Amino acid sequence: MKRIFIAILVCCFLPLTTFPSDSLSIYKRRKVTLGVSTLALTGGSLAYLHQAWFAQYNTSRLHFFNDNDEWLQMDKCGHAFTNYQVSRVMMGAMDWAGYSTKKQLLLGGLSGFTYMTAIEVMDGLSDGWGFSWGDMGANALGTGLAIGQKLLWKEQRVQLKFSFYASPYAKYRPNVLGEEMYMQVLKDYNAQIYWLSINPSSFMNQETKFPKWINLAIGYGANGMIGGRNNNFEIQDSNGGNLTFNRYRQGYFSLDVDFTRIKTRSQFLKTVFSCINIIKIPFPNLELSEGKLRFNYY
Repeated sequence: MKRIFIAILVCCFLPLTTFPSDSLSIYKRRKVTLGVSTLALTGGSLAYLHQAWFAQYNTSRLHFFNDNDEWLQMDKCGHAFTNYQVSRVMMGAMDWAGYSTKKQLLLGGLSGFTYMTAIEVMDGLSDGWGFSWGDMGANALGTGLAIGQKLLWKEQRVQLKFSFYASPYAKYRPNVLGEEMYMQVLKDYNAQIYWLSINPSSFMNQETKFPKWINLAIGYGANGMIGGRNNNFEIQDSNGGNLTFNRYRQGYFSLDVDFTRIKTRSQFLKTVFSCINIIKIPFPNLELSEGKLRFNYY
């Protein structure tokens, strides 16, 4: 939950600090602008996270816990997604500010991993959480995907994206899965889908007529979860009977749009496209789950 909040915060607000100009003389001001905005977002978000998630628990010595079997690994997808997006946005922002490619990779690319490591340490010092090596592995995977493509292709041809569809499970455990819709976006793993959005045209020759903004998307989701490891909770229906839910994984295949490849001269639209490109657009898809292939209209 904390991780998705961070990705949305960085991807939606950091690009808004940019402004168009071709003059080399303003790069110093751009670096100051980027530095100030990054420090403000980092400090503000850490303060918010401490108050919202950690303040209710006592502090302790650094301790570890293994949560790799929780939520059918949906939380690990959230870690990879967040690190990828923060690294992608920070490398783009540092490119705008005139930093060298080396600094973009070392400072911008690793910024997400460094930031999330700090949060993981905060988890490890809180009685309510713990330091998870599984989380760190997912963090490294997301960061590696962003940096690797920057090194290999100087662009992001394979992106991690996110989509949300309200699930019927939140009402049974609203304290865990979210009572209101805005909290369910962050907390209800049943309602989340994480996507690998691949741009085919970037792997073709320059003369290809294949639309440059069309992507192919492969998604992963899970359903039927009202607890992290199991559903051993007494949930009753309206008639007083016990409800049971089957936990299962979901695979998806769909089309997507890479908004950053839509040509425009408007700096404002470029900023908007960069912000919304973390979301996989709703589109008909094929779903494979419980051994069955389904067609969904959204």
